[in-house]
Amino acid sequence: MLGVLVFVGTQSASALTLREGAEAARCDGCPVDLFGGAGIFKQITNTILYIVGVIAVIMLIIGGIKYVISGGDAKKVTDAKNTILYAIIGLVIAFLAFAIVNFVITALPSSDNAETSLILNSTNC
Repeated sequence: MLGVLVFVGTQSASALTLREGAEAARCDGCPVDLFGGAGIFKQITNTILYIVGVIAVIMLIIGGIKYVISGGDAKKVTDAKNTILYAIIGLVIAFLAFAIVNFVITALPSSDNAETSLILNSTNC
């Protein structure tokens, strides 16, 4: 019986140390919230959209180079124009996605956005 009590006592103590360890592992300045102005979701989506934008600009440059060196060949000119067109479409989509994601994230309540949280909680009553 004493062994069971010791086992149960060590389980609750290890759960507390695991939680404390997880809190200690968080870096200084790292976001705590999933959503919100400085949330993890916003940082991840902004990084992904930044990468997509950079790739679209690179493809736009490649399309321009292909257009310049096409030498008047109709197929090469068409391929270059398609590359430029798709790169511009990619830039527009990346820009709109960035705007939409940031708008939605700032509209969601978080612990640092107490005013929005109060408004949403008062409408749910």
